[in-house]
Amino acid sequence: MPVQTQQFEVLKRPLITEKSSVQMQEGVYAFEVDLNANKLQIAQAVRDVFKVKVKAVRTIRMKGRRNRRNRYGYFNESDWKKALVTLEKGESIEIT
Repeated sequence: MPVQTQQFEVLKRPLITEKSSVQMQEGVYAFEVDLNANKLQIAQAVRDVFKVKVKAVRTIRMKGRRNRRNRYGYFNESDWKKALVTLEKGESIEIT
């Protein structure tokens, strides 16, 4: 099945951090996803985009941080959603 634009609306970007790099060796990949996406939509998007078999999906809503704008005011970053996708044994995703 060809990749549709809907899958790229669900998966916004991969998260590359020290912790996620260690988890990648164990077959767990982290993505920033759409706030309204559910686990089934996330699993289907990863399957279609990367052509891998998904074992499990865990999600968490991350609260946006409060940042300083200038010496008088603050602004709030938007809330976002993180998905931890576990792949089947032997599967991997090439993220550069």
